[in-house]
Amino acid sequence: MFTEKVRVVQFGCGKMSKLIIKYLTDHGAEIVGAIDTNPEVVGRDVGDFAELGYLTGVKISDNAQKVFENCDADVAIVTVFSYMPEMEKIFETCLVNNVNVITTCEEAIYPWNTSPAVANRLDRIAKDHGVTITGSGMQDIYWINMPTLMMAGMNKIQKIKGAVSYNVEDYGLALAEAHGVGYELAKFEKEIAQAESLPSYMWNAAEGICAKMNWTIQSISQKSVPFVLEEAVYSETLGRSIPAGDAIGMSAVTLVQTHQGIELEVECIGKVYRETDGDMCDWEISGEPNMVFSLKKPDTVAHTCATIVNRIPALLRTSRSDNG
Repeated sequence: MFTEKVRVVQFGCGKMSKLIIKYLTDHGAEIVGAIDTNPEVVGRDVGDFAELGYLTGVKISDNAQKVFENCDADVAIVTVFSYMPEMEKIFETCLVNNVNVITTCEEAIYPWNTSPAVANRLDRIAKDHGVTITGSGMQDIYWINMPTLMMAGMNKIQKIKGAVSYNVEDYGLALAEAHGVGYELAKFEKEIAQAESLPSYMWNAAEGICAKMNWTIQSISQKSVPFVLEEAVYSETLGRSIPAGDAIGMSAVTLVQTHQGIELEVECIGKVYRETDGDMCDWEISGEPNMVFSLKKPDTVAHTCATIVNRIPALLRTSRSDNG
């Protein structure tokens, strides 16, 4: 339970937000607003939408500015898109209304090199309005902080290999499209494999690791390849079957060479799962001594939602401290 009342706006009412809202209520937070543009959810009571078993009196609205004007929120949890440029206006709306932001936007975990102009502009807006903006989720603990913590028990580090996977069906349409789900291979090659402007989520995690370890990056590159099957697979997110030979997702391998001589090779796998598939979070660190560790079939959605909610008290303490 939170030790004080926290007033929250849920910005983005898709699949993950239902679990976030449940976790918020478990911790005693008050949902004071909810925003989405999907006509299928606009106007619904948050309690009904999130299947809480009771009505809250708060209805999902497609007018973000009106929501912020009519509630005194401490924080907005933003669960919409994966990349900073498409999130910029959404974040700005929260910040100029003096509301702290915490987001599942994957690039936001460490956006300083992949979207420097957007990140710096939003950082300036947040400081001008006395609030904070934070990226969190699965990457926060398990892709950045856990590996760097484990490295504290090593004398020498030579190479870091990490591999993670998740079911794109759990995150909604925007993430599925970012992974090329349902794309024919020619379209995947043109819009995903050659799209250097779209870093994989492990790209940002690798940069986050380097920042925490005070390593400077000499070079960084990425290769994205499609996942295909010899049989058709149904995607609930797309609402159709993906034919055999079309992409059901992708694997993106990011290679980092640091000026300190340490290499990072991190693989991000996002695809439509079959019944036998499961999430993965595996790490292998070469050095003195060597180290191998993993999280066995992590529930990536639940870990992401719990991390977001549990970060809120620290986020608010930082905001209040910065404001004297």
